[in-house]
Amino acid sequence: MGRIEDRFAKLKEENKKALIGFITAGDPDLKTTADLIKEMENKGADLIELGIPYSDPVAEGPVIQRANERALKNKIKIGDIMNMVGEIRKTTQVPLLYLLYFNCILRYGPERFFKDCSLNGIDGLIIPDLPYEEKDEVSIFAEKYNVHIITLVAPTSRERISKITRDAKGFLYCISSLGVTGMRNKFDADFEKMFSYIEQFTHIPKAIGFGIYNKAQVAHLKHYGDGLIIGSAIVKIIEESKCPEEAVKRVGEFIAGMREELDK
Repeated sequence: MGRIEDRFAKLKEENKKALIGFITAGDPDLKTTADLIKEMENKGADLIELGIPYSDPVAEGPVIQRANERALKNKIKIGDIMNMVGEIRKTTQVPLLYLLYFNCILRYGPERFFKDCSLNGIDGLIIPDLPYEEKDEVSIFAEKYNVHIITLVAPTSRERISKITRDAKGFLYCISSLGVTGMRNKFDADFEKMFSYIEQFTHIPKAIGFGIYNKAQVAHLKHYGDGLIIGSAIVKIIEESKCPEEAVKRVGEFIAGMREELDK
């Protein structure tokens, strides 16, 4: 088993749900990204997604779009992020994932990209703009270098769920609502029906993402699936902090609060 499978298996033994946090790599700088990874893990994050900054992040709402812009102003390159991950992997076994757009992989070179992910300790990729029907372009490299491509399931995926979950690896990323990322006060999906239907086709762990930002939502949604993904709320804290040290401290406090609510 890989790190993702190990973490979900351990959580299941402990009767706990996964807390998955998202930050944009290089926002506000790569040193702070490394510090945030350590702090989020120390405060209870089970998996951490690193967004690769991109000029046209079509799945992202305004908060994460601005984080992409801040990181790109620092002239962050994928190679720099790979090196940062390689360094931090020396001291942590927390599962790490990249969230990035397909064009970033094509520009880097698909085989080189997956090889470097494997060498530096990236466990999985979330590629929002890669349709299931086109995943064969990179799945050969994902298998070769044992880097999972995380499958996304949307509230509208019903007729396609049997197909797109057939060879899912790691966990299923279950999108709570249609549209782009961002904090929401309500969700589109009927999670009871959604998860009941998904269970007919796969038993791998399932995590809900898109829109979660407060304890009340965590208290409600933790009864569905195996984990929750929080992104924009964390990125917003980083944006509003006066300095990197404050960002790390406040994100740590936020993760600790979500962890406490998730474990109740």
